Amino acid sequence: MIASVLALGLALPAAAAPCGDTAAGFEEWKASMAKEAKAEGVGKAGIAALMGSSYSKATIAADRNQKSFKYSLDKFLQVRGADAIASQGKSRKAKNAALFAKLEAQYGVPAGVLLAIHGMETGFGGFMGDSNVISAIATLTWDCRRSDFFRPHLIGGLKLVDMGSISAQTVGAKHGEWGHTQFLLGNALKYGVDGNGDGRVDLGNLTDALATTANYLAAKGWRAGAGYQEGEPNFAVIKEWNAAKVYQQAIALIAKRIDS
Repeated sequence: MIASVLALGLALPAAAAPCGDTAAGFEEWKASMAKEAKAEGVGKAGIAALMGSSYSKATIAADRNQKSFKYSLDKFLQVRGADAIASQGKSRKAKNAALFAKLEAQYGVPAGVLLAIHGMETGFGGFMGDSNVISAIATLTWDCRRSDFFRPHLIGGLKLVDMGSISAQTVGAKHGEWGHTQFLLGNALKYGVDGNGDGRVDLGNLTDALATTANYLAAKGWRAGAGYQEGEPNFAVIKEWNAAKVYQQAIALIAKRIDS
């Protein structure tokens, strides 16, 4: 068949590109990706969210410009406001002692670690992002740089739409992270906990987000009662949260100040 077409001088239909470095081809890719997503169990609402997504130049710009992780630890702590996070974290721990005690009893993760992450990620919910999470994660899945890494998070996000946990309009961070502690969508689907018992996983809800964060760390091997500074057993689990060493060190150091 192909030989016949070529012999006649006719053009073959162009195959959908697996990825791209610009917006060109994104719309065609969405149609192809939708078929794959449907085959992996994504329903009508999730597919509609994918098809309604837009290429995000802001996401690409953010992905190419992550300079803060090149700072020294001292500079990183200063830039991220470690003193303020530690101070506010102590106050929040005292005000919500029962919640943090319950989470530690269930998952083994102390309040300081959860609060350090919450403070580092969103300033305790002060800013949880302004980007459409489905558009962001679709853009990163289309982008050639790390397609394979982001694809499961796209599928997870579309399934979250089907579940009603998020919508096609949900906003989050530039890389598609969602909620108080900024979960990538595939991780939110896998580790999400309905902490407040309302029948729905919503990481825009603080109790759900903290419970989900504790559940994630426990699933990654957190050992109740073990130390979490560098060289101690649970520091390896903190590494699972963020790949940047200064970020890992900052979480551990701020958490220690909160817990002390």
